[in-house]
Amino acid sequence: MDEASAAVVAAVQAGDDLAARSLLRDTPAAGLDDQLQALATLAADGSRLATELLLEQLDGSGMVRRFVRSSLLDPAAVDDVCQDTLISVAGSIGSFRGSARVSTWVHSIVRRRVVDHLRRQRATAPLPPEQEAPSQRMSSMLATRATVREALGSLPDLYREPVTLRDVEGLTYAEIAGRLDRNLGTVKAQIARGRALVAGALDPSEWTSR
Repeated sequence: MDEASAAVVAAVQAGDDLAARSLLRDTPAAGLDDQLQALATLAADGSRLATELLLEQLDGSGMVRRFVRSSLLDPAAVDDVCQDTLISVAGSIGSFRGSARVSTWVHSIVRRRVVDHLRRQRATAPLPPEQEAPSQRMSSMLATRATVREALGSLPDLYREPVTLRDVEGLTYAEIAGRLDRNLGTVKAQIARGRALVAGALDPSEWTSR
């Protein structure tokens, strides 16, 4: 492990999210893969902070979006499949063993989410709940299950507030942006990451992700 990654690990293990984020912001693009590997290893061991930072890095770096765009011709579907991928990453991070690079592991999840999206697009009849998109399932669970809302309540305010307004109170993205005085794109990203964090916090009996 290089010195920069070791510093991030130390900050995460100390629970110092501000220091960890500062270190990650200062990481050059060439060092991103090592940082992701370190975060994924900690997240797989149960660190919620590492899971949160991993999702932020995967989303903020554009890695997931690049993978999705390379597989989908429909630009309108990219946001949905990116969100589904983040939810799947959070929901299955416990299975990450480090035998492959994080980028390889995430790319395999993207491929499955793209295939699922295309299958849903071809469906001529309503699909059963277990075959809904991960983002649709999570939104429905947040609106109807008390145990899932408990997981939502444990999130940092940054994510909890927009997800609550969207999935519990039913506000539109634009209404949430106005209510929280945040950029619309920022709100969409925070809701996507927040839903993913809820998935990662749930017991496997509540949520399964391939």
